[in-house]
Amino acid sequence: MKKILFAGFSLLFFTTVVNAQNFKPFRVDVMSGYAIPSGSGAKGGVAFSLEPRYSIIDRLSVGLRVEAAITARGWVANDGSSASANVSASGSYLATGDYYYSNKFFRPFTGIGTGVYSLASASFDASGQNGSVGTSGSTKFGGMVRTGFELSHFRFAFEYNLIGKSTQTITDGSGNTLGTATAKNSYCAIKIGFSIGGGRQHKTIDAKF
Repeated sequence: MKKILFAGFSLLFFTTVVNAQNFKPFRVDVMSGYAIPSGSGAKGGVAFSLEPRYSIIDRLSVGLRVEAAITARGWVANDGSSASANVSASGSYLATGDYYYSNKFFRPFTGIGTGVYSLASASFDASGQNGSVGTSGSTKFGGMVRTGFELSHFRFAFEYNLIGKSTQTITDGSGNTLGTATAKNSYCAIKIGFSIGGGRQHKTIDAKF
């Protein structure tokens, strides 16, 4: 009897949540745009992301953002000189959450995310010290904040990805240490895209006992 009652209440709760939602819970966001890395000597590039999401309620959704950002990171040596590394792609895998301020056609939102960033290897010449820097790929924990809006299935977002700095040694042709160089890995992204799924509900589910 207890199991039957528990199953009944669970189904009733699920049905209530589904019926209370105006939008279909499952969706996939496909986004692309301009990536702006931080730091002196950095050069902008492009960012692409794919983000499956599930709406717990209409105004709150959770998801998993998979993104590739193709940029040139800027490195600053300890003597103050700066240089741009070669262009490379870095990836990220973030658990995300968005809160919507409206359930109407125009839906502004803010969101956060946290996860890991996979930084690509890079190399450049430190001309100020007549040396060079070669960096291997690395993984760093980071976070993301964003804001934007949706119009039906169209989505616009401004995102700031906060990632820890990287430090590497500058060496000459003989392998002698000349100093160090530091790069800021954080970057902004201005993106537009569309959502697959997640439209308004057309049917409701009725539970009968």
